[in-house]
Amino acid sequence: MLHRVIYASEAVGATGVSTLSIAQILGHADRNNRRDHITSCVMFHQGHILQAIEGGRSDVDRLMRRLLVDPRHSGLRILIDTPITSRALTDPMALCGEPEALLDRLGLPCLSSLTAREAQAMLEYRTAA
Repeated sequence: MLHRVIYASEAVGATGVSTLSIAQILGHADRNNRRDHITSCVMFHQGHILQAIEGGRSDVDRLMRRLLVDPRHSGLRILIDTPITSRALTDPMALCGEPEALLDRLGLPCLSSLTAREAQAMLEYRTAA
């Protein structure tokens, strides 16, 4: 059975700020997610991270355990943790570009106080685009 987790966290240090840090994160995650049959999309915005992850329950749980101790995050909070019948994401690791445009489109000021409903709306809007 497939599972989806969407989490928000605060970036630590230069995480997600520089092109190099983003490229390193995407490269490592792409390789690991291919191995674990996970699809994912991540967004960096003003020191915050939002990521949607889809895959088998045990694979998603294993990834979440790694993320919970990853020093590039703090304050990780799970917004959505639910079984799904099909994937909304197709890439092992994708970067959600233009986060400000997506936040504006949905009338959200930032990622810091995102609710589960808003996170789901962002995923739906992104996958419909």
